[in-house]
Amino acid sequence: MKSLSFLAVLSLLAITLSLTKASDPSPLQDFCVAVDTPAYGVFVNGKFCKDPKLVTVDDFFISGINKPRTPNPTTGSIVTPVNVNQIPGLNTLGISIVRIDYAINGQNPPHTHPRASEILYVADGTLLVGFVTSNTDNRLFTKVLYEGDVFVFPEGLIHFQANVGKYPAVAFAGLSSQNPGVITIADTVFGSNPPIDPNVLATAFQLDARTVMDLQTKFKK
Repeated sequence: MKSLSFLAVLSLLAITLSLTKASDPSPLQDFCVAVDTPAYGVFVNGKFCKDPKLVTVDDFFISGINKPRTPNPTTGSIVTPVNVNQIPGLNTLGISIVRIDYAINGQNPPHTHPRASEILYVADGTLLVGFVTSNTDNRLFTKVLYEGDVFVFPEGLIHFQANVGKYPAVAFAGLSSQNPGVITIADTVFGSNPPIDPNVLATAFQLDARTVMDLQTKFKK
């Protein structure tokens, strides 16, 4: 695998930072390092703020995003997130990044981020990507990306990536939220707990109820 472009990843983050006003609100202090224990701070943006006097440089740092991980055998991809749960210093800053490793024929299946736009940089390989607009147009925007290409997914819209190359692929994505969230469509619809009434899904997807129940069995967590 070719060496990844550090400069390209930094540029990706810089572009994402410029989009943060569209998502998480701007902070009113220099930083608000997340902490899980309320005794040590105040509650801001879903996390407690660490006492600034107790903040260290490690609150703003993580290593290892350069290392590949083994893709999930079901989808053929794996996402390595770097958000407020991995770097507490991201709290209130409205930005995060992920690394995505794709096996041959792997995909990051249709999903949406309810709190963030996304900008994807292909570090290695060839990806078919796309997103679908909201009702009633449901227009598909899709393109094949190669190493060095960049593509944007608007906030909240269903989107996907699929490895259509002959080799494994790697991508990095910046997101305009410290905690963008992810809703994988198939997992959510057919793997909900408790399950959605099969008759509801049968009507929605124009399937018979037995087919829906088979799908629910496959996606059961």
